[in-house]
This record gives sequence, C-alpha cells and structure tokens, in this order.
Amino acid sequence: MNDEATHRTVDDHREVVAPRHMAPLGRAEALRLLGSVSLGRIVFTQQALPAIRPVNHLMDGEDIIVRLHDGATLASLMAPTDAAGVVVAYEADVIDPRTHLGWSVVVTGYAHRILDDAELARVAARLHPWVEHPAMNAALRIRPDLVTGLRLTR
Repeated sequence: MNDEATHRTVDDHREVVAPRHMAPLGRAEALRLLGSVSLGRIVFTQQALPAIRPVNHLMDGEDIIVRLHDGATLASLMAPTDAAGVVVAYEADVIDPRTHLGWSVVVTGYAHRILDDAELARVAARLHPWVEHPAMNAALRIRPDLVTGLRLTR
C-alpha cells in the first residue's frame, strides 16, 4: 500500500476519500455564514426537557429573528419582564451529503419576543415563513452571546 493510500479513509458510501479536518470559525465568519442560509434549528426548553424545532430566520445585525404563530410551542417562550430573556441555542449548517464538507454554526443566547408593532411589521416584511400559517403574528429575537462554528475541509 502506498503512502497516499494510508492517509485516506472510507466514507459512508464506501468511497475512498481524503481525510477531513475541522477548522474553527471566528465569530464574524460564523455569523456571516449563518446569514447566508434561511433555515436552521432552535433549541429551547419545553416542560424541563430540551426541544428542537426547524425554523426559518433572518439576520438583523448580529441578532437572529424567527417568526412565530399563535399556538406554536415557541410562542410560549416568554421571559419575565425583568429577566435578560430565555436561553436558547440556534444551529444552522450546510454540509454536502456526499463529501461531508461544509460548515456548522451554533449560537447560544437570550431570546425575547418582539413586542413593538413597528419592529414586528418591519420583520414580517423581510421574513417570509416557509410554512404558511394564518396566525403568523409574532417574532422572536435571539441575541447571540456565545457563537461557535466549524468548517469541515479536506
């Protein structure tokens, strides 16, 4: 076996591929990549257990905005008025299913319902839900505290 073959691995499709590497992303690059996609997953606490929901989002500066509708599990995320918000995580990625190359970003921060009517209207004009719902009338702002990301390369 030659030296090049000893440095190769076999992926899930039984193809011989070059080894993959993970490179950490800085905060600015991670948030830029997050803004390049519109779909992610929000992680929150529901009845004292972790819950995950796919949602679409937009970036507003460094903040992540997601739309909500009445009756949605996420619509129950309300912090007491004197609290910093409700702690959530948000994850999005683009990973090629064949090569397994791409990136993943995870943001942990505080979520607040957007209560100002003018701000809610501005967000609603920019963020169109991927599932139409007649009562899509609320939004959540996630202020990133911890931003981590990685790029999968060869």
